[in-house]
Amino acid sequence: MPKDLIAEGLASGRWDVRDAAELHDDQTLEADVVIVGTGAGGGISAEILSQAGLKVVLVEEGALRYASRDFKLHEADVYPTLYQESAGRQTRDKGITILQGRTVGGSTTVNWTSSFRTPATTLAYWGERLGLPELNVDAMAPWFERVEQRLNVIDWKMDPNVNNQVLMMGADRTGIHWDRIRRNVKGCLNLGYCGMGCAANAKQSMLVTTIPAALDHGATLLTHSRAEKVLFEGDRAVGVECSAMDAAGLYPTGKRLTIKAKTVVLSGGAINTPALLLRSKLPDPHGVLGKRTFLHPVNISGAIMPYKVEGWSGAPQSIYSDHFLDTQPVDDVIGYKLETPPLHPVLTAITMSGFGEKHNATMKHFDRLQVVLALMRDGFHEESVGGTVGLKSDGTPLLDYPISDYVWDGMRRAYLSMAEVQFAAGATRVLPIHEDVSTEGYSSWAEARAGIMALPMQILRAKVVSAHVMGGCGMGKGAEHGVVNSDGKAHAVDGLYVMDGSIFPTSIGANPQLSIYGLTARNATRLADQLTGKAHS
Repeated sequence: MPKDLIAEGLASGRWDVRDAAELHDDQTLEADVVIVGTGAGGGISAEILSQAGLKVVLVEEGALRYASRDFKLHEADVYPTLYQESAGRQTRDKGITILQGRTVGGSTTVNWTSSFRTPATTLAYWGERLGLPELNVDAMAPWFERVEQRLNVIDWKMDPNVNNQVLMMGADRTGIHWDRIRRNVKGCLNLGYCGMGCAANAKQSMLVTTIPAALDHGATLLTHSRAEKVLFEGDRAVGVECSAMDAAGLYPTGKRLTIKAKTVVLSGGAINTPALLLRSKLPDPHGVLGKRTFLHPVNISGAIMPYKVEGWSGAPQSIYSDHFLDTQPVDDVIGYKLETPPLHPVLTAITMSGFGEKHNATMKHFDRLQVVLALMRDGFHEESVGGTVGLKSDGTPLLDYPISDYVWDGMRRAYLSMAEVQFAAGATRVLPIHEDVSTEGYSSWAEARAGIMALPMQILRAKVVSAHVMGGCGMGKGAEHGVVNSDGKAHAVDGLYVMDGSIFPTSIGANPQLSIYGLTARNATRLADQLTGKAHS
């Protein structure tokens, strides 16, 4: 049985963990820093600030899981309990399905461990076009090195599973370059169920690294606590007001928690953080809050191989190709990254196109199904403006993300690239995930090329998904250009910081967890220095 830091920490009696679902009365707590969210930004911030001697309170809407005890790897249990809106969060027009975590550790608890530094081209664009030259490759390198060591980001030495091997082989045979994905794991058993929480505690998520470390240093963790609004006194943030949620995390119990703090750090992730600030009525004279929220919009190509793939087994993502990013200037037609996803029955079934016989015909070949994803690099062109976070009538967030012709053009080219790679690797049939593709799909590259060029690129016909949400509280030199500066400090008020992916001014063109870790380590360390008057390495 793997070591379970959560079980041991709770049993020790040292930790202050409170489940708001069990509250009988309203509560008020005081802290030096309150952090909303326990994902990539919240976890890194909590560890750094608590180690600096500051009293930290962490607010989490989801539950605390005992990693080795609670992760049973059953899809029917996982999606309702570990994901926002039961893994069914969608954009306003229902055109894009979004996967985000909702548990202690946030999306780091359920992601697929892929670890990329922010691409040099992205940092250069931020510096040259957006006035953020301080976030250059050389300046960020020490922070990436620090978090890579802390979270055991390593070169993955094991052979790719067949799903990834197809991408590798097809890339070789079509002359596009590929590489191996680094992963933040320690003692990985290569099970392939990363998206359901790591039962081996091998994934170095915030759940098993920074959150236990922060609790060891005196932090308080509030679970089943939904942050409703940031509290202001004049032009300063002074705390957060929360609703206690029931044990399922679905409905407020009617009890309230108020955390009074000298400093407020928001790390609820893009979508939730902008929504919280909208509910809080953060001053926004230039109308930038919630704007330029970016996904990596993803389209998908399935293929039936003449051999077993069994894409549910083995590391989900170990091979990628940046060929269509590296050969494409960032401000020209949209570029895209090729990767593979894990294939589990429920997630695959709800993602594949069609219904009835068409859907059944595809799922009959589930053990031979191979899938490639294309992640669009959005945000680098005048026609690439992303989406806008707003509020529903009940105050919950809603992302409006119209897909522009610019993005649709990239998706059509990506369908072509993925089909060519899959046929080159030996596919007998290729099935772009699009409602207008027949049950049989395409049986040759020539047929696929002609068919894909004729597909109508429209929402709800082309299947579009995303697990990467960025922006909405973007960095900018002044209030007219962004919600925060490059340190994550809000322009509009004092005492308010944002430390999560919502501060990215564009998408980044790579899986974002390591970018959030590195930038947050930089900014949380600077904040610790400021709040304590001491330098922290």
